[in-house]
Amino acid sequence: MKKTEELPNKKTLPRVLLLLETSRAFGRELLYGIARYSRLHGPWAFYREHRGLTTAIPRIKNWQANGIIMRNSSITRQLIGLNIPTILAIHNVKAANDPDWPDYLPTLTTDNKNISRMAAEHLLHRGFKNYAYCGFDEFLWSKDRGGHFKKILDERNYRVHYYPYSLKYKSWDTELPYMVKWLNRLPKPVGIMTCNDDRGQQVIEACKQAGLDVPEEVSIIGVDNDALFCELCDPPLTSVALNIEQGGYMAAELLNRLMQGEAMKGQQIVLSPTHIVRRQSTDILSMDDKEVTAAIRYIRQNARECIKVDDVVNATALSRRSLELRFRKTLSRSIQKEIQRIRAELIAQMLIETEMSISEIASSLKFADIEHISRYFRKEKGMGLREFRKMHR
Repeated sequence: MKKTEELPNKKTLPRVLLLLETSRAFGRELLYGIARYSRLHGPWAFYREHRGLTTAIPRIKNWQANGIIMRNSSITRQLIGLNIPTILAIHNVKAANDPDWPDYLPTLTTDNKNISRMAAEHLLHRGFKNYAYCGFDEFLWSKDRGGHFKKILDERNYRVHYYPYSLKYKSWDTELPYMVKWLNRLPKPVGIMTCNDDRGQQVIEACKQAGLDVPEEVSIIGVDNDALFCELCDPPLTSVALNIEQGGYMAAELLNRLMQGEAMKGQQIVLSPTHIVRRQSTDILSMDDKEVTAAIRYIRQNARECIKVDDVVNATALSRRSLELRFRKTLSRSIQKEIQRIRAELIAQMLIETEMSISEIASSLKFADIEHISRYFRKEKGMGLREFRKMHR
């Protein structure tokens, strides 16, 4: 009898279970990063559960995954019980107020302190005197962002008004009248940080019901920069962008090490805020000093040019000395510092959102050469141009 010819052994592909939502940009960007790692260092075989998670355990067991990257869900503990290398993508290290939560579990978290700082500074730069925070009380990450937002503004001697109803009213139809009442009671004009873009959209809708103008009376900033979702808001929602895709890549890199034998010991990957994507919901300057407002508007409109302090002064009816004094009183910084800050933010935005080379960016913003723009940017951001682009893309 002729011996059957055996097929050559093939490398077994790592099997990775992905339980990440695709309905929002957060989950999609994580998946982009994971896919990019797999293309460069894999390939991996992926399995995504499309049906109900609570009934997924038998199918997941049968698939024999080598690793898991997932959002927090009702089956987290069951998956941990499978003793498979697992990374949990969540906004806080603690998934709940649970003293028994396994601290060894690797996590992908968000830098809530710097997210709130960036949102607070964006509103502060617009000159608001009144501030509020709207989140979801049942989520620790939302409370954490609100706490940091309050602390930052407390240090500037501003009070933050908290939205008090989110824990009590689960249905949006039921909650809407209470949010309208809360918005009507806030001192105006007011700058509001919301815990994410979803909450920002709800605040915008509540403002419509309350007859409040956005951004003239209520200015709103969200978090995550889900571009499609933000643009669907009316007016479009300003949002804090995070380096989510890079986080997905780093999570895949860590999972690869875990699947090769590295112990799970509470490793953390932290998603950082990169920049503010400005849209109409905060497109306003709310300052009592109209000359300072006119000066800042001139700087923003001409930030691509090599504007000087005298150019800004000429856009107002004041002398240079008077405008400098008013700048320091209103914004606690000089005219020159505001020019540098706004131009540095524009450079950062171009580094992150475009494929332009450093040389092209320098030319576009009228810098003499790469060395000049590099010194300029490092002075404002504390790091080089290429380092910044690599970190945030």
